[in-house]
Amino acid sequence: MNKRLREVAPVAGFTALYLVPAAINAIATGNFEFVFYTVVMVVLIAVVWSVDRHVGLSQGALWGLSAWGLMHMAGGLLVIPDSWPASTTGTSVLYSLWLIPEKLKYDQVVHAFGFGLTTWICWQGLTAAMRRRGLSPEPSGGLLVLCAAGGMGFGAINEVIEFAATILVPETNVGGYMNTGWDLVANLVGCVLAAAIIRLTFARSG
Repeated sequence: MNKRLREVAPVAGFTALYLVPAAINAIATGNFEFVFYTVVMVVLIAVVWSVDRHVGLSQGALWGLSAWGLMHMAGGLLVIPDSWPASTTGTSVLYSLWLIPEKLKYDQVVHAFGFGLTTWICWQGLTAAMRRRGLSPEPSGGLLVLCAAGGMGFGAINEVIEFAATILVPETNVGGYMNTGWDLVANLVGCVLAAAIIRLTFARSG
């Protein structure tokens, strides 16, 4: 086993520990929405593996992606008690939970975290490409806007995937136009915060 495989093995093992049971549960309960999302996650894992081979993502980024996947699986599969505040009526899953009633949902936190993380990964990819060309990149305003725009772009792809789920699966927990709008706002907040953290971290280390 080469050095990189040894480094990523713990992350891969942790991801498998929740992804395999989640897939089995989704199939057993007939939750075809999350069967679809599990297939998407497997594809994304392959994409991350390919990116990592060229970029060498940080351990923090890899663990962050795995944690994001866990948050997503839990959000769609864990049923919350009826007494908890939820944005849907009847049986609700964690994604519908109001962390702050009528103000902030679990779903929005997952979006902000995930696409903020994606912005950071865009920065890692950009810096790796520039260093291969003999450049020493600094997180200027322009480059950070580019990375944040990349994070927002991947967030838009996520909404396309959710739209595909509503077409392929008769009943989903995706939500309507307002939900999509707030998802995009949460993505923007996460991307902007990530860009600010990258800039501040660089300034302190400089």
